Amino acid sequence: MSEKQKTIAQPVTVSGNGLHTGQEVTVTFRPAPENHGYKFTRIDLEEKPVIEALVDYVADTERGTNLVKNGVRISTTEHLLAAVYGLGIDNILIETNGVELPIFDGSARVWVETLQSAGIVDQEADREYIELHNVISWRNEEKKVELVAIPNDKPRFTVMIDYESKVLNNQHATLEKTEDFVSEIANCRTFVFLHEMELLIKHNLIKGGDLSNAIVFVDRLISQEELDRLSTFFNRPKVEVLNEGILNNLDLHFPNEPARHKLLDVIGDLALLGGRLKAHIIATRPGHASNVAFGRLIKERVRMSTNPSGAPFYDPNATPLYDINQIKKLLPHRPPFLLIDKIIEMSDSHVVGLKNVTMNEGFFVGHFPDVPVMPGVLQIEAMAQAGGILILSSVKDPENYVTLFMKIDNVRFRNRVVPGDTLIFSLKLLSPIRRGLCHMAGQAWVGDKVVMEAEMLAQISRISN
Repeated sequence: MSEKQKTIAQPVTVSGNGLHTGQEVTVTFRPAPENHGYKFTRIDLEEKPVIEALVDYVADTERGTNLVKNGVRISTTEHLLAAVYGLGIDNILIETNGVELPIFDGSARVWVETLQSAGIVDQEADREYIELHNVISWRNEEKKVELVAIPNDKPRFTVMIDYESKVLNNQHATLEKTEDFVSEIANCRTFVFLHEMELLIKHNLIKGGDLSNAIVFVDRLISQEELDRLSTFFNRPKVEVLNEGILNNLDLHFPNEPARHKLLDVIGDLALLGGRLKAHIIATRPGHASNVAFGRLIKERVRMSTNPSGAPFYDPNATPLYDINQIKKLLPHRPPFLLIDKIIEMSDSHVVGLKNVTMNEGFFVGHFPDVPVMPGVLQIEAMAQAGGILILSSVKDPENYVTLFMKIDNVRFRNRVVPGDTLIFSLKLLSPIRRGLCHMAGQAWVGDKVVMEAEMLAQISRISN
């Protein structure tokens, strides 16, 4: 028997303070029609703009998962979205009169209780799941982070954390059934190390914080003077460190509450896929940045598998966004190694470039004169140049930078590229550009066929004089 989509029975409102701004924000949940999904609307702004809760609109993951569309921002969405997803709700409109959602006790508990008070009802339409045909994995070797999605008959989550600290090392948590979210995960609170909290206090970034918002781990000796200062800051009569290495602000709900909270964050961030994933998610040392990058990768892989002929649209009569002379102002490459002829589409997170392949290419002299085939390594280089245009367009003086490969993963060559072909490269960011690092997934198309695909990590470096 198929499952039905769900929404809430009636509107319900809750108010609280944002963790970092300290401002009181009111949030109203409203029922939404079938196939509506999760959407936010900023009712404090004149046009009441709507932001779909989709991974496409994640602008950054600094101190939370933050959405931006057309310059309008919603911050720290993860706990609310985890609650909506965990309660089995498919369609809901979320009105807010501020930029930062309330933190409450640092868990999803208040969100869950609020939504439960509204009632949850079935709708007529069947629920559609996102199904995988292959294992999808994402990793950051430097930070020892790995996320894997294994095809499964229902959503399942496993999280493992290790902060290499004497007070917080190896922990794991599992959610076998979404129906257990409320009892097993929803009330698990966020956590922070004391030195991280002190840095936030120093930079005036937790104006709405108090010691009930988070579990605070102390992994070093701390003086009475520091404890007294915290007591004053949070208006508490006494702050002390318990034997377990946490401040005496609260008692743990579970011995592995930190791992359970990380699982909550994974659910909230992957709710941005726009549907429920039939997969077992295994996350090792996850964070918001990795969760979002993984979500983008899943979405791209699913798109590729369900819409293999979804090639980027190319109108040869249209004026390109960048022609070859404009490209030369961005890229340091020059013939015979300038391998992109046009940029036909670009945003903050994606780029589409084009190369016309002719028999006049120098590499066909030796590869292979009688059976000319464009070398795969040059297809990768051309794709990278298209990605380089995206990253270099983000700096004021691109002529002073070069893009350098750091890693190439999951390369597949699916069809030959020969003289007469028009190669179209479509690339999307897997995570926001930070410190000059650009992590992208791309496909190369000839007509309606994918001829090559790859994931690439590159860095822009200033040219030394």
